[in-house]
Amino acid sequence: ARRPQLDLETLSWGKFATVLPGNYTFKLQGSVLESSLTHTSESDYFNALKVPEPVDTQSAKIDAQEQEAAKNTAEYVQASKARIVQYEQHLQKLKSMIPFEQMTNEDMAEAFPETKLDMEKNPFWPHRPIADL
Repeated sequence: ARRPQLDLETLSWGKFATVLPGNYTFKLQGSVLESSLTHTSESDYFNALKVPEPVDTQSAKIDAQEQEAAKNTAEYVQASKARIVQYEQHLQKLKSMIPFEQMTNEDMAEAFPETKLDMEKNPFWPHRPIADL
């Protein structure tokens, strides 16, 4: 496999300098004929480079969102606990009933009043009063 050709213009000298050992720059200064070249490049690239830090404008909004989320979570937990109590009561009711296989229609209507058949609202076939048959 061939090694790619390096283009000196695309080479990141800043990254290259971070790879070098710390004492290499001092050796480089002593070996270069004109030490002003190495001194100038070192001060320009390492000491003069200041990265500005952005002003923090979002921390207050994030803190408010965290407090709102904590409040919503606490409300949800309280509502969930109330639902759990209701479900446990319903489960106790179901456990105390007689088995479905042994229920009559009257037992079913008593246990579950919402399923009780309403003869006036939904009459059975033949849809006439029995006295008229």
